[in-house]
Amino acid sequence: MHSAQQLWEIRREIPFYAPQGDECRLFQHAHASALPLLIKGPTGCGKTRLVEHMAARLGRPLITVSCHDDLSASDLVGRFLISGGNTQWSDGPLTRAVRQGAICYLDEVVEARRDTTVVLHPLADDRRMLAIERTGEQLQAAPGFMLVISYNPGYQNLLKSLKPSTRQRFVALCMDYPNAAIEQAIIEAEAQVPPALAAQLVELATALRRLTDHDLEETVSTRLLVVAARLVGSGLSLRQAVQAAIVDALTDDADTAAALSELVRAVCGDGA
Repeated sequence: MHSAQQLWEIRREIPFYAPQGDECRLFQHAHASALPLLIKGPTGCGKTRLVEHMAARLGRPLITVSCHDDLSASDLVGRFLISGGNTQWSDGPLTRAVRQGAICYLDEVVEARRDTTVVLHPLADDRRMLAIERTGEQLQAAPGFMLVISYNPGYQNLLKSLKPSTRQRFVALCMDYPNAAIEQAIIEAEAQVPPALAAQLVELATALRRLTDHDLEETVSTRLLVVAARLVGSGLSLRQAVQAAIVDALTDDADTAAALSELVRAVCGDGA
């Protein structure tokens, strides 16, 4: 349990988040109801920031795992380690969250091995229990524990998708890039730049997101807009900042980069 002083410190440092709709309210109700949450949305739309914001608002510790191809169930649950000639059990991040009553956030969960999600099933239903096979422990989730997973549904394939048996255990929250007014407010707040610059970057993002004739794996995210704005705020020209933070970050293909640069010139002007 957190002391009043600790809770005050947590809430004093709540990460900035501009709500797009009722996602904060849904998150809060899911937590209060001891329900797991699945957040779907494109890369850089604010999924991770939402989780960080809500963990601070709720006064809960946050344990984040960035999932990848080699992530195994043992990486989440834990393993025996040899230390000083002795074998000792070491909890993984999921187990630590279950014991502490923390929020455990598995970012881009579909990137992990397919068998990894199996260990989540007992935690994501009424049992709220983690079975640690190697120690024989049946660990009941502490009060306040919440399981949150996320992924980008726009770039899934048959090998990287959630099984229905997993998906149906979660409350689902769909997110997208913010509308122009909210995105501008985010850029202003995160990068501390004038409204005119933030508005120009939002206009550029809108134009880039309309592109359909280039094979971009992903389009420009709010995160990249904030990075570009910060570079401009540090003294870099708008053209240089956009080239480095957006164009070159989105593609390695020379023809595609040239096409994106033309669009940048059209929106930002030759003198940017």
